[in-house]
Order: sequence, then C-alpha cells, then structure tokens
Amino acid sequence: MRLDNIKSNSKTSKNRVGRGKGSGSGKTCGRGHKGQKSRAGGYHKVGFEGGQMPLQRRLPKVGFTSRKKDTYALRISDLNKVNSKVIDINVLKESGFVPKTIKNVKIFLSGKLDKKIDVKGLVLSKGAKEAIESIGGSIS
Repeated sequence: MRLDNIKSNSKTSKNRVGRGKGSGSGKTCGRGHKGQKSRAGGYHKVGFEGGQMPLQRRLPKVGFTSRKKDTYALRISDLNKVNSKVIDINVLKESGFVPKTIKNVKIFLSGKLDKKIDVKGLVLSKGAKEAIESIGGSIS
C-alpha cells in the first residue's frame, strides 16, 4: 500500500445539474429532450405502458389449482397406529391421519410395518407394496 493508492471513504458530492455545458450535465440536465420524463412533475405509476392496457390488467384474474394437492402422502409406519385391519381412504379420514378434503392417498415405504393389513383403493409405492406383501397382507 502506498499513499497514492489510498482512497477516501467520504462520499462523492452530488452531481449539480444545469450548471453549463462544461459540467457534462447542463441545459437539459441529463433528462434528454421532450417527453413526459423530461418535464417537471413528469410521473407515471409503476406498470404504466403509455396508455396501452397494462400487463397486470390484460391477464385474466383466474386462480390456480394444483392437481397434486388432492393427493396425500402417508408413511407405512403410520399404518401401525390405525386400529382397523382393512385400510381404505375412509378409515384413514375417520382416524384423523388424512384430511377430509383429500381424494387420493399414496403410501410410501418409510419405517416398518408391524402387523398384517389389507389395503383397498390406495396408491402404493413399489417399496410399500413389497413390505405389505412380505408380512402377508393383501392389496386390492
């Protein structure tokens, strides 16, 4: 480090516009010629497109519903806590494992299954299917 490399930490002074040609921002003061933005009070709101219908008003105001939200994922270890031997979506809703608005339930392999169960009308992952069949349960 040398004395000629040291830079000041103080802020640079604000550019004073309209102080002649030599300043680099005289006459039009860096605003260019004519137009709304060149004039005092020249303002337009965010999203303004010069009178054209703005994008946020052109697009339809329709919501988005995901197709995936109706499917609920459930661990195979949670099936141990269900009191019924035959497990379907209604049993899971009544026992409180699945919200009442859900239409599909997918069971995936996570944890261990301790008891023999019969699964009806549920989607199963490959690992969950093998785990249920290895214990002697059935899938329909």
